[in-house]
Amino acid sequence: MGEAFLDLYAATADQQFLAAARQVGEALRKGQMLSGGWQASIEFEPPRRAKWAYRTHAKQSPRAKDQSSLDDDKSQSAMRFVVRLEKALEFQDRAVHEMAVFALNGLVEHGQFANGGFPQVYSRTLKGTLPDEIDPNAPASFPESWSRKYEGHQNYWYRPTLNDNLAPDVFATLMLAHRVYREERYREAAIKLADFLLLAQLPEPQPAWAQQYSYAMQPIWARKFEPAAITGGESQGVIRTLLDIYLCTGEQKYLKPIPRALDYLERSQVPDGQLARFYELGSNRPLYFTKDYQLTYDDSDMPTHYRFQVASSVAKLRAKYKEVSALTQQQLEKRHEASRCSTRRVTEKEVVAIMESMDERGVWVSTEGMRYYKRPGAVIDMRRTTESLSTLAAFLAE
Repeated sequence: MGEAFLDLYAATADQQFLAAARQVGEALRKGQMLSGGWQASIEFEPPRRAKWAYRTHAKQSPRAKDQSSLDDDKSQSAMRFVVRLEKALEFQDRAVHEMAVFALNGLVEHGQFANGGFPQVYSRTLKGTLPDEIDPNAPASFPESWSRKYEGHQNYWYRPTLNDNLAPDVFATLMLAHRVYREERYREAAIKLADFLLLAQLPEPQPAWAQQYSYAMQPIWARKFEPAAITGGESQGVIRTLLDIYLCTGEQKYLKPIPRALDYLERSQVPDGQLARFYELGSNRPLYFTKDYQLTYDDSDMPTHYRFQVASSVAKLRAKYKEVSALTQQQLEKRHEASRCSTRRVTEKEVVAIMESMDERGVWVSTEGMRYYKRPGAVIDMRRTTESLSTLAAFLAE
């Protein structure tokens, strides 16, 4: 919502939208962890706040949790909003400035491993608990053996991960911070993450990526339905990210891993043209789970809460690779400059559809209900609200 308000303010210069975005920023400030990031939610009731190590909460329990989450773009999206908010406020709001710098410094200082990767969750004390034998230059490798049985979570969230497209979200956040603040350390952290993606590619005959890695850079289990495996989904996300990184840097090394990864994914497609979420280490057979979470090669009895097969974008990625790799240095520079000022083109037809889909209160309603609260019926859809407002802002900005 905060980003939608900022889009509207940029398009209209109407102060009410900047004031609304500032209120969103204040809510986020109250939920910022001492490690700099955010969790999935913010507690505002004093007894509940004491359980979390919030930066702005004076009376904390000695056992207060300090956990900044990078899962599902939680902390990254908050940071991008706060950075944009400070710029919109012309760097004059001290509280917003402190929040933004504290968040970005925490991400780099507490979140990034020596090899450039990031965990799903970080805290102020995470790096002090890491084993001494971590090699920051070690490339990914296959374990000699791996258990087919889930043996508990083993605190997987503190280990290097690519799950849920974490890498592109963090990269975008760091590059935005560099553009706004001109602080070279943020770009250096982004490039360090880019180099981690090169290290994280597994060797032949499976030259793609895993969802989760050990500190020794070998695939490991995460949740009970996420085995140590090659991943079809996140591997495609990594390829997209490497293409973006090349467009930002012009360095050929970020294109080098892509052809063999695409060849591997193409030959790994299942009969219907999709990709399995997981491929067995060594055999490359697609891995699935039964509804009672038994590992299997059979896709006939899968749980429905998780996608064990994903759409294949191999053809599109290959075309994108050919387009990007053919760019001259001059074209790269021109494209990079254009990407900084480009705005989305919105048609009048889209705007009319958005306006007609509002109800008389000016809200967008979904009939899907509230899934996690198990409440059916009509609800105000906030995802659709933010998308609609940002689209209207893009139209007004033209």
